Amino acid sequence: MGLAVDAELQKAIDCLTIRDVYLRKSNAALMDDFEPKYDADVENLAVQFKHVVTQSNVLELEDGSCEKTRLFRVFVDLGTRWVAPEAGDAETPEVKAFIEGTMVAEYQVDGEPGQETLKKFALKNASYHIWPFWREYLSSQCLRMNLPKRVMPVKQFAVNQND
Repeated sequence: MGLAVDAELQKAIDCLTIRDVYLRKSNAALMDDFEPKYDADVENLAVQFKHVVTQSNVLELEDGSCEKTRLFRVFVDLGTRWVAPEAGDAETPEVKAFIEGTMVAEYQVDGEPGQETLKKFALKNASYHIWPFWREYLSSQCLRMNLPKRVMPVKQFAVNQND
């Protein structure tokens, strides 16, 4: 039995072709008092995640022959941080390390899907394309920073407040 897709979302799927996924910016750090390679409590740190679609836009590009290409880009902020389980309060935990980034999914637009249709696609589907790239990036950064290996689930959905 397949998953039901509403008509508006299907219209976006029919009008968009994935063209690229890339890391727009990233930031990672270990706090000065934290050495994960030598810290016996590193496995006891709580791990928190961020996954939010922050913006989308349509670009119209013109090449030298006056051909126009329309692109739809979706920006997603992702992050993982390691926090001391009991230090600080729930609102401001003591962060020991973090890895975060903004990834972009870029699609070629064919047809006229409409603004609301594109918004729904950005919130519901773009993360499917970004997620494998984020998983790989996070895993390799953990290795480089001597952080515990994180095996992320095969899929993850954005959690937007206004969704």
